[in-house]
Amino acid sequence: MDDYKFEVKRSNIHGKGLFARAKVPARRKMGELGGEVISQAEARRRARRSHSIKIVELGDGTAIDSSRGGNHFKYVNHSCSPNAYMRVAYGRLEFYTLRAIKPGEELTCNYGETHHDGALRCRCQSPQCQGYI
Repeated sequence: MDDYKFEVKRSNIHGKGLFARAKVPARRKMGELGGEVISQAEARRRARRSHSIKIVELGDGTAIDSSRGGNHFKYVNHSCSPNAYMRVAYGRLEFYTLRAIKPGEELTCNYGETHHDGALRCRCQSPQCQGYI
């Protein structure tokens, strides 16, 4: 895996976002989400108590809470037209590019199913926006 450089700054999508500082080629692993590994039950308890949720369930009964010990990948915002995707592998959440990413471009993923159940308005501003997350 190459060591790509990213920076966290204000996003037009939502709050803070993660931006590429240099070109990132298509179909490349960029890194992994950091954070505390917890049970799915604990993840859901924490999600009910928080307004800012940075938890990803891995599908094996565990989850990663990136608000505790997380890294810069916790700032990847949702888009209905993403330039990256997430993959669960070996108990980790990995980020890969779907296409080449230009310097200064914000990294985005389609979150897929979320605890919001379609009740949170999407702010991605994509022409293909579905309207809700």
